[in-house]
Order: sequence, then C-alpha cells, then structure tokens
Amino acid sequence: MSAFFTLAILSFLYRDNVFYKIAESVMVGVSAGWAMASAGFWEAIIPKLMANLTPDLMRAWALPDLKEGTRPDLTYLIPLVLGIMLLWRLAPRGGWIARWPLAFIVGTYAGFRLVSYLEADLVSQIRSTIVPLVVLGQDRSIDVWGSLRNAGLVLGLLACLTYFFFSLEHRGMAGKIARIGVWYLMITFGASFAFTVMGRIALLAARISFLFDDWLWLIDPRHIRP
Repeated sequence: MSAFFTLAILSFLYRDNVFYKIAESVMVGVSAGWAMASAGFWEAIIPKLMANLTPDLMRAWALPDLKEGTRPDLTYLIPLVLGIMLLWRLAPRGGWIARWPLAFIVGTYAGFRLVSYLEADLVSQIRSTIVPLVVLGQDRSIDVWGSLRNAGLVLGLLACLTYFFFSLEHRGMAGKIARIGVWYLMITFGASFAFTVMGRIALLAARISFLFDDWLWLIDPRHIRP
C-alpha cells in the first residue's frame, strides 16, 4: 500500500489521473480523521474538558493516571457550551450562533499570541542586530572576520530599511542604499527557497529509497539483508 500510494502521487509528474486523485483524497481524509481523533478528541476533549467535568468517569474509562479526589470544575461548562455553539454551523438554520464562539477563539488566540509574536518577530530581531562593529578576541585583538560579519549585518539591515522607507524617493544615495537592500533581500529569499527545495528533495530521496530498498530489494545501503 505504501508503494502504491507513493507511485500514485508520483504519477502526477506525467499528468493528472485517477490514481493521483485517489491517493490525494486518502491522504487528506486520513489526515483529517487522525487530527480529529488524536488532537481533537484524545488530546483536547478528554484530558482538558471531560477530565475536569467528570473526573471519576474519566479515571475509570480513559485516564487511569488522573489524580484521585479531583472534584468537578463547573467552570469548564463554558467551553463546553461554546463548543456546542460552534457546531451550530452545521445546522441548516441558526448558523449565526457559531459566530460568537468563533469570535471568542480568534480574539483570545490573538491576545495570547501577541506577546510571543512581539518577542519572537520584533524584540529578538532587534536584539540580534545590536552588535559591536569591532569584535575583540580573547587576547583583546581585533577579530577581522567577526567585525566584517557584524558590519555586513548592520549594513544589510539599514539598506533593507531604506528600501522599505517609501516616504523618501529612491534617488541618489538613498537609491543606491535601497539597491543594496534589494540584493540582501534577494539573497535571503533565495536561500530560504533553496532550503525549502532541499527539504522537498530529501523527502523525495526518502521515498525513492523506500521503493528501491524496502519494497523492491534492488539496493541494500544499510547491509541488513544477506
């Protein structure tokens, strides 16, 4: 089955066909089902919701390691009600009821993630660019390569900021600096794209190795077969 689905996906390189559609549908359906059963039911509803509403029942049925003497926490009725309201989207009428829990989810998630995003995407990046232009070694001598690396970092940062400073016309010195910023951006995007392609090539190599090694036994790079 693994070989069939691998070849079915690779058959799209020739043209769109029924085998590719079958493999695509199976992958999407199994992924959705696994996410609902594993992440949705066994990692969210059971341990986080039902374990707080009915701890004794959950301890006897699904969570034997649940601490004994735990009392029901009725405040978890609020997420239970919100979850039921969210399912109202599937009803033929009253779909507007699902907007309230959806708005609550989006608003609370944005509020919780705001601080972490500011720390990761703003503060940490600013902290990483505050570097000395002259790097000294252990013996107080100048580290030439370290100094050039930091100078290039600061130059690239200022050049990229100049490129995105649209209130100033990119002419003269500002235009030249902005042009340097474009080169920095293109190199960064190219490296990021190349890293993504390398990851895809690694996945392809793993599937090809599976076909020729584990399935057809045409190669034996690990020397595990006589």
